[in-house]
Amino acid sequence: MARRRRITRREVIADPKFNNPVVAKFVNNLMWDGKKSTAECIFYNALAQATKMVSGSSEVEVLTKLMDNVRPILEVRSRRVGGATYQIPVEVPQHRQDALAMRWLIGYARARKGTPMAKALAQEFADAFNNQGSAIKKREDTHKMAEANRAFAHYRW
Repeated sequence: MARRRRITRREVIADPKFNNPVVAKFVNNLMWDGKKSTAECIFYNALAQATKMVSGSSEVEVLTKLMDNVRPILEVRSRRVGGATYQIPVEVPQHRQDALAMRWLIGYARARKGTPMAKALAQEFADAFNNQGSAIKKREDTHKMAEANRAFAHYRW
């Protein structure tokens, strides 16, 4: 972790189908053992299935809405003050919001054993679109933790 100098983030090249950098980042997070074409196939199939499940709107609109529903706004960070460690609520930067939302969606889809990954991811997408499911519960738990520790917000750095 850089302490003194600014962190430069690489630009993610947009995916070929939707020309959307969020889709490209999602595929990269979904990828296992460098098999990008497999990850793309799983993602595009899951998004198509989820779009059929929820409504007749376009796939990109479904993706943006479900990502907006899953993104956390606040989280807690540990900070040591004196001899005690406090959980301090902080706002989440945009790049971390996206990363957490993708990580939660992919993680809970992988946890659904016995179903193909495309179908499990589609179910997670549909649940997130409808503001229910495991990823939404995780976001709510994160917000509740931040709200419960609001008294320690003055320790923010």
